[in-house]
Amino acid sequence: MKIEVRFFASLRERVGKEQLSLDLPAPATVADAWAAATGGMERPPNTLAAVNMDYVDFDAPVKEGDEVAFFPPVTGG
Repeated sequence: MKIEVRFFASLRERVGKEQLSLDLPAPATVADAWAAATGGMERPPNTLAAVNMDYVDFDAPVKEGDEVAFFPPVTGG
């Protein structure tokens, strides 16, 4: 199944990519998408994930055509 993966802010610099297309075997999860997109890089603590612009846990399923996005923790003041 094909999905789109995007990295934002400091994760973009850490991973060295902003966006890529992946072809994952089904069934797959957000954690599987992270592993495939980063070559198995360890996930920074408190990394956030979204599928189709909705925040999800890393065990959430992904399906054909989904956009999976990864964000560093959001802070404000």
